[in-house]
Amino acid sequence: MNPCRWLPALLLGASLCAAGFAQTPSVGQTSASDPWYNHAVIYEIYPRSFQDTNGDGLGDLKGITQRLPYLESLGVDTIWIAPMFPSPQVDFGYDVSNYDAVDPQYGTMADMDRLLASARQHHIRVLLDFVLNHTSDKHAWFRESASSRTNPKADWYIWNSGKPDPTQGKVRTTDRTGGSYRPTTGPRSFRAPHGSGCPRAASSTTTTSINSSLI
Repeated sequence: MNPCRWLPALLLGASLCAAGFAQTPSVGQTSASDPWYNHAVIYEIYPRSFQDTNGDGLGDLKGITQRLPYLESLGVDTIWIAPMFPSPQVDFGYDVSNYDAVDPQYGTMADMDRLLASARQHHIRVLLDFVLNHTSDKHAWFRESASSRTNPKADWYIWNSGKPDPTQGKVRTTDRTGGSYRPTTGPRSFRAPHGSGCPRAASSTTTTSINSSLI
């Protein structure tokens, strides 16, 4: 299984979002002045609490695939899946540690391929919540950025020098900044939700459209 088989389509979908999301001919083509999502019935799915197919108490991708016929019968023609990428789950999956894979608790890349194929058969578009405005502090990008001020990714996140603690003579950080003293970089902290870091280039969470006809 090629781990990047569906990622290019996801990234292509991200670029098409600005133009009004990707179009899926099998679901119905609409004009630029009347985009499909104006009339779509979009059903958001948080995979962790959706259908559990293996009895571990957590929803999974197979569970979503299993319920597609029912969702189609309800008139749903688009599903919006909350982050299902690998994550330490500090921020309920929105702290992504790897954009190139599926979190093992939800399944495998093969499960995602089957979900997309089944969604196409049921005339259902698939949207993925592609979180770009911050990452987990376990992401390789963040680890590199935090490792050294001279690292090529040092400026991939927004860092500041922190505030001295007059009682300790050290840089004071809090759970809100998530920063810490790093011997290789000096006293620095970053402004981000706890457990995550904010890449400099991203500005907001992007709901990414996957055009299943392109996969």
